[in-house]
Amino acid sequence: MLIAVMYLICYMDRSNISVAAPEIAKAFGLDKAKMGIILAAFTWAYALGQVPAGWFGDRFGPKKVLSVLVAWRSIAAVATGGAFGFPSLFGARFMLGLGEAGCFPVASRGMQLWFARSERGRIQGTTHFFSRMALAITPFVSGHILLAFGWRWIFYIFGSVGILWALGFFSIYKNYPEDSKAVNQAELAQIRGLNADGSIKTLDRSRAATPWKHILGSPNMWFIAFGYFCFFFGSNFYLTWYPTYLREYRHLSIQALGLLGSLPLLIGMTGDVVGGWLTDTIYHKTGSARKARRWVAVPAFIMAGAFSIPAAMTSDTRICLLFIAASFFSLEMVIGPAWAVPMDVGGQFSGTVTGIMNMCGALGASVTALIYGYLFGKEMWIAPFLVSAGVMGLGALIWLFLIDPEKSVVEAR
Repeated sequence: MLIAVMYLICYMDRSNISVAAPEIAKAFGLDKAKMGIILAAFTWAYALGQVPAGWFGDRFGPKKVLSVLVAWRSIAAVATGGAFGFPSLFGARFMLGLGEAGCFPVASRGMQLWFARSERGRIQGTTHFFSRMALAITPFVSGHILLAFGWRWIFYIFGSVGILWALGFFSIYKNYPEDSKAVNQAELAQIRGLNADGSIKTLDRSRAATPWKHILGSPNMWFIAFGYFCFFFGSNFYLTWYPTYLREYRHLSIQALGLLGSLPLLIGMTGDVVGGWLTDTIYHKTGSARKARRWVAVPAFIMAGAFSIPAAMTSDTRICLLFIAASFFSLEMVIGPAWAVPMDVGGQFSGTVTGIMNMCGALGASVTALIYGYLFGKEMWIAPFLVSAGVMGLGALIWLFLIDPEKSVVEAR
């Protein structure tokens, strides 16, 4: 629950700028191309910090690293509200990206330590459900703060919540279930598994050197990374340009944005739970991680791309929102298998492996911010969706033919 709430907080701070973007652009005289750079600043820093932060999590444990990272990014969120021009706004968003970079890889390592392999899809789906809940409720909450107090207070309020979380997490969390008095032997047996003699398997806590040569030289590692690049390219639209698209092209008011605009996101976020449940169910029935992850991710990518085309082409706003909901739901089904795979193939270095995957995903997200910003600035409101549909198709092919969830990326084969 602590990690799920962290996902909620991070995504609220990550996406609330999309609600305030028109007001920020007006205040500082920024066109859509410059706002695209501001939005991309987060993802550039987010990509840059993924691998170092993931490595820190593997090396020093989730407790210390997550506490520091969330405190850092919360201060950066507050600084966004205090920006006084393009340079300071860019700097605040860049620092937010650096701080948030390691949150999910390190959290993934923490969940690997606390949950069995057969539960990883559901756990990843559940935590990401909270991140997508942030996408759904942020327009509503931020819109009301914007109308009542102005855009700066959106960042002051949300950033302060993260600081409180960091203090609570450091006080409560334990790196290992073995160290928690609340975990009994039956629960520990379920997490670690049993040896042939019925004894509970022990966890290797040694700090082995990170096998960079094997990780970076593994084709499977880069297939996983590029597959996530395709996912993040599609999903980042909802974190950046989605509210602007609804306000400027579909002509929704701020109030309508908080209600109608949130409905596709509320529907879509259930895809996280459904995808996670499906991949674990298939794993239970087949015993094959390859089937469990692929059989969910491939059709999900295909449907996400297919539904985005009529969403862009229709002139009816309500039909558009219906297809956006279907596309977002399908795309979110990828989350469970996508984040379970680094835990499957990364061993005790899953934080580092997840960091590499998420780094490539963040690069995809930065491309989304720039491409959508450029095309929307040229009044080309349909073309970005068609580009996204093509990228979703590429993601399906990568998952179908290249990604192997049963092939370790940290061991020589």
